[in-house]
Amino acid sequence: MSLTLHASDWLGLFVQYMMLSILSVGGAITTTSDMHRYLVEQQHWLTDAQFSASVAIAQAAPGPNILFVALMGWNVGINAGGTSLAFLGMSITMLGIMIPSTTLSYLATRWGHENREVRGVRAFKQGMAPIVIGLLLATSWTLATSGNYDRANWPLWAVAIVTALIVWSSRTHLLWLLGAGALLGWMGWV
Repeated sequence: MSLTLHASDWLGLFVQYMMLSILSVGGAITTTSDMHRYLVEQQHWLTDAQFSASVAIAQAAPGPNILFVALMGWNVGINAGGTSLAFLGMSITMLGIMIPSTTLSYLATRWGHENREVRGVRAFKQGMAPIVIGLLLATSWTLATSGNYDRANWPLWAVAIVTALIVWSSRTHLLWLLGAGALLGWMGWV
């Protein structure tokens, strides 16, 4: 894929990630569905495969959860013209996602700590839980239905549902579940 991006495109990418930063109350991963809409469906800067690979590689790699944002920016830059633009894309997406949320988190944490006994503050904290869960479900759906996945592949969906139930109801480490999924894939069952 070869793109030609202008300064206004790079600025638009930065502004998009700044807006997503404010929305990412459950972490940047909760805004993945909107990143997909913007980068793949609207701008056509990434393919479905590049998008899914960026999320999968970053989530599998050790380190911060937010690495997938850097990989998306990197891939946009690579598609726009090579390594030098890849560093630009990575920097733009990471700064865009980090600056607003970091600033807001710092200020809100200070304020919330000073007012932790106020009824409204406690209610806000409790009310955010369903929003975060909804955003995570939207992300899961986007990742599960994008790309070249066979929607009629019932064993794959069964493994996904069983895995979700295990995560929800037990303290099984996620690496065991990833290993089990890899083994099932290697054996050709999913």
